Amino acid sequence: MKIGILSSGGDCGGLNAAIKGAARMALHHSYTPCLITNGYAGLYNLVDTERLVVLTEERLEQFPVYLAGSEAGNSRVKVSKIKDENKYARIKAGLEKHGLKALIIAGGDDTGSVVVDLGNQGISCIHVPKTMDLDLMPYSVGGDSTINRIADAIRDLHTTSRTHNRVLVLEVFGRYAGHTAFRGGVAGEADAILIPEVPVDFDVLYDHVRELYIRRLQASDNQKASVSIVVAEGLRDSSGKELVDETSEPDAFGHRKLMGAGKYVVKQIESRMKADAKIRQAFKDHGLFVEGIYEIPEVRDVRPGHLMRCGLTSAYDVNFGLSAGAAAVELARREIFGVTVIGLQNGVIQYMDVKEAIVQRHVSEDDVRLFEATGISFGRERRPIENRLEKVSGRPVRLY
Repeated sequence: MKIGILSSGGDCGGLNAAIKGAARMALHHSYTPCLITNGYAGLYNLVDTERLVVLTEERLEQFPVYLAGSEAGNSRVKVSKIKDENKYARIKAGLEKHGLKALIIAGGDDTGSVVVDLGNQGISCIHVPKTMDLDLMPYSVGGDSTINRIADAIRDLHTTSRTHNRVLVLEVFGRYAGHTAFRGGVAGEADAILIPEVPVDFDVLYDHVRELYIRRLQASDNQKASVSIVVAEGLRDSSGKELVDETSEPDAFGHRKLMGAGKYVVKQIESRMKADAKIRQAFKDHGLFVEGIYEIPEVRDVRPGHLMRCGLTSAYDVNFGLSAGAAAVELARREIFGVTVIGLQNGVIQYMDVKEAIVQRHVSEDDVRLFEATGISFGRERRPIENRLEKVSGRPVRLY
């Protein structure tokens, strides 16, 4: 059996692990694993491709399992939007030309929706969950790697923000769900975390920032203070409105460009500081105030963008990617298609229908309340925690 392996959507840690896991399990069963390059664009143009990359052991050794990105390459193409009435027949002709009996496709919710579409056309597909946003129902490769990079960035940026007495705003990915901003912000000990699930009251956020800043300045023997804020790109204001550029053209999946959550947060804090006599007085009390030049703390935004999804893969994502890719081949061997791999534990392959897997999962309100109680602001008045008790035995507890 020849199996096609492709990835789609955004790149992230764990994709190469998933590719290697699938390829090595295929080789174990004497199947032939082949790369379909550049996502669904490559799948659509497969019929015109003369030769596929065969993932032999020698070829697999050319890229390390711990490297982020995808050896298969990605593209943001939605097959149903291709303006070709014969597109599905063309894809089937490409699969037949190369003798491919099944497809293993790594991607997120948009990718998964195409997996469902292809399945409805009689094309045998298995979905490996991949999204750094962690907004699928199962865990997906890329999440842990991104969380670690966000946490590292917060810790690293603390040195420069404290040196310059700044309020620093770090904008990261997360358009509809704030899992990575949330977990990365907690791990980096950010003072405030702003996520799409919690509309922001900027007066409440500012009170938190001001109180922390002045308290730290007063406690310092060298007149140093800083505050760190992590904001997901899908920030919503108190009305719940998403900050999008309505003049931009939507992409193939209907998403418009965002307007810049980090800059928006900076403006909101900066405007309040300029009108705040307490901040000015604190600057005067600690020998920082220079009229007309340096009257309030600098508020800066940092947007690392794709640095949060590149580089090296975390050990957790390597392990999950390898096992998920291998499990996908096992499902193909048993002719179970139209499903998403959940994981492989104790010899049991767990999977679910793709339609169920790509339902969007958001940050839990209970988790937000828990970390609010520890002192992190989410841009709203703190709410009482309502944790329930449950004694568990003999089964793992999932963090993500």
